[in-house]
Amino acid sequence: MDPVAVGSALTATLRDERLRIVAALIRTTGDWDLAEDCVQDAAERALARWPADGVPDNPGAWLTTAAHRRALDILRRRLTEKAKLEEVQAMADRSAGAPRYDPEFVGSGLVGPGGPVPDDRLVLLYSCCHPALPLEGRVALTLKTVAGLSTRQIAAAFLVSETTMSQRLLRAKNKIVHSGIGFAPPEPHRIAERTTGVLAVVYLVFNEAYLSSAGPADDPVLAREAMELARLVTRLLPQDPEAAGLYALLLLLHSRRAARVDRLGDLVSMEDQDRTLWDRDLIQAGLRALDAARSSGPAGSDGTGGAGPYRLQAEIAALHATAAATATDWPAVVRLYDALLAVQPSPVVALNRAVAVGFRDGPEAGLAGVEEVADDPRLAGYHVVPAVRADLLRRAGRTSEAVLAYRQAAARARTDAERRFLTRRLDELGG
Repeated sequence: MDPVAVGSALTATLRDERLRIVAALIRTTGDWDLAEDCVQDAAERALARWPADGVPDNPGAWLTTAAHRRALDILRRRLTEKAKLEEVQAMADRSAGAPRYDPEFVGSGLVGPGGPVPDDRLVLLYSCCHPALPLEGRVALTLKTVAGLSTRQIAAAFLVSETTMSQRLLRAKNKIVHSGIGFAPPEPHRIAERTTGVLAVVYLVFNEAYLSSAGPADDPVLAREAMELARLVTRLLPQDPEAAGLYALLLLLHSRRAARVDRLGDLVSMEDQDRTLWDRDLIQAGLRALDAARSSGPAGSDGTGGAGPYRLQAEIAALHATAAATATDWPAVVRLYDALLAVQPSPVVALNRAVAVGFRDGPEAGLAGVEEVADDPRLAGYHVVPAVRADLLRRAGRTSEAVLAYRQAAARARTDAERRFLTRRLDELGG
């Protein structure tokens, strides 16, 4: 069989099945590195055998069986506990010929308000997001174990060396081992307190995917993983307005993916995007999730009283997703940013509010809002500050000042695509 076709089939299968296989192996062996190594070994075996034997009718079951048998061999050599050996053997026997992952077989034991949730992926996510781990460790571990990124990819996403990221992952895993965290679901009364951290990690994972679309290679895999994880949390907590709000937000943001860059990979501002490229199915799914958040949470006179930050951001994204390019309800956007600032006071939120004010009241009003937060030390070196200032100065006709601001923003830009976008704006002004 054509090796290229085999490679494509294997890549697609790993994309769909890797997380489930890894989660099941971690649950049964308690060894995070072993689980990942066994899945990698199964993939290598597939590359060696499938060209001659053909891609099996159920490649996911083939990989599952191969990974479980590899784990069994390793555990035998290590002479580990008999109970674990028997459990892995049972999994291997059960998975042979199985049509797909069987949630009833590898039930997670995670119990939410809606009852048991038989999905090991959720337990894996909640284990990675244990509050005993520092936030940076939770994010790195989630990207490595749940999303399946390599250490090099994670290091590149966070602009640190591969050695630094390896140490970060090692510290997180050691913390799990020495603190006795293990691979276990939180007790029902602990789920709510753990969920706040889970949602934060899922949001950060999606943000890395969103920012990567401004890079040289737009890979939506990470974004899809984040959206799937958010969906799983809503399954666990169907009445949690923030879980539904985050899911809605991610769907609505991802709906614009195809229009965010042009054919050359250069960024396109929202006002200039071809809205026919926006994914209407994702928008409708996002709006349904937002309705679920609204029906689950408190509502004031404007419908957002008491709403949390994810739902408020989803409300803003919904206004953009449902408006024509020249008909965005900017007064409503500003009101939502006011509500967001009340629950999440942040200079980045204030900066985004200044942009909205610039569209509502004119660029000079927006500039005044930028200057109120520009000196915040938390924004030091953040290229978006001079970029926003430059755009408002351009709109205000203050060309020479805009040129200087665009130069400053381009010098700070995080990616080549962002730098090209800012340089193009600069060239348009003759700078």
